[in-house]
Amino acid sequence: MASRLLRLACRCLAFLALTGVAAEPVVAQSVLRDTETEAYLAQISAPLIKAAGLQPSNVKIILLNDPEINAFVAGGQAVYIQSGLFEAADNTNELQGVIAHELGHIEGGHVLRGGEGERPAMAIMLLSLLIGAAAMAAGGGDAGMGALMAGQQAAMGKFLAFSRAQEGSADASAVRHLNEAHISGKGMVSFFGKLKKEEYRLSPSYTDVDPYAQTHPMSEDRQATLQADLEKSPWWNAKTPAQQDIAFHRLKAKLQGYLDDPEVTFRRYPSSDQSVPAHYARAYAYHKSAYPDKANAEVAALLAADPHDPYFLELQGQILLEGGHPRDSLPPLREAVARSNDAPLIGSLLGQALLATENPADYAEAKKVLKLSLARDNDNPLAWYGLGMVYDHEGDQPRAALASAERFSMEGNDRQALGAAEVAMKGLSVGTSDYLRAEDIAMTARNAVSDKKKQPREQ
Repeated sequence: MASRLLRLACRCLAFLALTGVAAEPVVAQSVLRDTETEAYLAQISAPLIKAAGLQPSNVKIILLNDPEINAFVAGGQAVYIQSGLFEAADNTNELQGVIAHELGHIEGGHVLRGGEGERPAMAIMLLSLLIGAAAMAAGGGDAGMGALMAGQQAAMGKFLAFSRAQEGSADASAVRHLNEAHISGKGMVSFFGKLKKEEYRLSPSYTDVDPYAQTHPMSEDRQATLQADLEKSPWWNAKTPAQQDIAFHRLKAKLQGYLDDPEVTFRRYPSSDQSVPAHYARAYAYHKSAYPDKANAEVAALLAADPHDPYFLELQGQILLEGGHPRDSLPPLREAVARSNDAPLIGSLLGQALLATENPADYAEAKKVLKLSLARDNDNPLAWYGLGMVYDHEGDQPRAALASAERFSMEGNDRQALGAAEVAMKGLSVGTSDYLRAEDIAMTARNAVSDKKKQPREQ
């Protein structure tokens, strides 16, 4: 009986701990980096970020590769949108409604304040554990179990109530953000309609769902409340700029072509569909299926519509590079870099293409391109890998090791990051910026390795 009491207590404590760790999902999901998509998300969110009293340059909207319809914040000023949510949306305005809500969590400091909900719930759980243990010690096993189970239910209820209150607060903030940004709330209301349908789909006995046992208020209730508030806004009938919705449909097609099974893409975008989004989706699908001629034909159709679009040129260069034609990929990639204002991710791809030619004459340009790319966005393991190859070619082993340490650190390979950083430090002059950077990576990686060694014993 005592062991069962302990298992129940641990189960409840684990529940409270997990529900309070908002950053955990980020670890298990891969970030989707794309210059065009990131520029679009920054553009549509900028007025909402300002309305939330934040600086657009400090807030990141990050797309994750996850089919679940979800978005969240996990500390800091970052909003995570999962690919399933992007695909489920019908227009820009629906995405803006979601972003406005998540900005409400950031503005309210909800991740940092998570402990305010955990502490009272944990106190209830621990008190019930003590009462249950005392009852059992006195010979009242059933009474002890009852006390613990009642405490578990009360603790969960306390925490869930706190979570629902935070969601309600974020909804209220979203209404204000949309109004102050002069953006319609219709998209927010319609997207909650999608969530309501999803709840019906996942819970056949939807009417029997206990609303007090949920982390969020029920979507049906939220939709009704939001619609009542948002319909009063003078911006309820405001129109989304046409270019933003054009960009949305082309990016949604691009995402589907990249992520979905090619057969699904071909059914969704048949060859009879000659629109730009359809060509975009099929180009990615054919490239994934190893049909380079068909992929190039789709890109040719895109370039016929806009010969100097940097993102169409980027895709053309990527297909040529990954199809084994690095030399042919250079002209479109060079133009894509120039026309995208030296976009770091596109610059990184050009650097990879220059290295792939295996022509030593191209290494100087590759070094210049990759260093510029990393100066503008150093969160790019592929660019660090390429720069490491350049340094290795030049015989600069310490900086090649430092570039590897940067890459391994970003990829979460702490042991390899530590080893590479220590190699770099042996060959770099003490006190230089490169040496200090290697030292920082080594110290961080060493602490991470040490923490991982302790975890099994602690568990």
